[in-house]
Amino acid sequence: MNHATFTVKLYIYDLSKGMARQLSPIMLGKQLDGIWHTSIVVYGEEFFFGGVGISSCQPGGTVLGEPNTVIELGSTEVTEEIFMDYLSSLGETTYRRDRYRLFEHNCNTFSNEVALFLTGRKIPSYITDLPSEVLSTPFGQVLRPILDSIHIAPPGGNVIGGHHGQR
Repeated sequence: MNHATFTVKLYIYDLSKGMARQLSPIMLGKQLDGIWHTSIVVYGEEFFFGGVGISSCQPGGTVLGEPNTVIELGSTEVTEEIFMDYLSSLGETTYRRDRYRLFEHNCNTFSNEVALFLTGRKIPSYITDLPSEVLSTPFGQVLRPILDSIHIAPPGGNVIGGHHGQR
């Protein structure tokens, strides 16, 4: 029996548009190459988590435009129907809009969890380690109360699951 396979990609955006690379040595005392927002692209759609919950759009369809980098994570045999049920469940539990935390529970933790579900592979550690890198600096600790109040939700997506209902 033939099983269809679907390519799974990680879209990586630098929210700082290059400013992190320039300012991080001065502000944090260490080099950061970017402030990363990630999403998973599969079944012809881009899926991400932000301050409004789990959202989807056409690939590159948020206000962020085209990603800085695209990484092919592998392929999956998970059907789109099963995946959408999985996302709906995540949107009602682990990834509800009120669960968003800039440092601990963000777009990158979502992308990592979804990548593992679909391919068995994690996203690159330079992305998932970024919050602890920032918080390990004195300036990061000073900024934490301000940064904790920020909810990133790139406009342009359709909210999935949660109390907003299905797409």
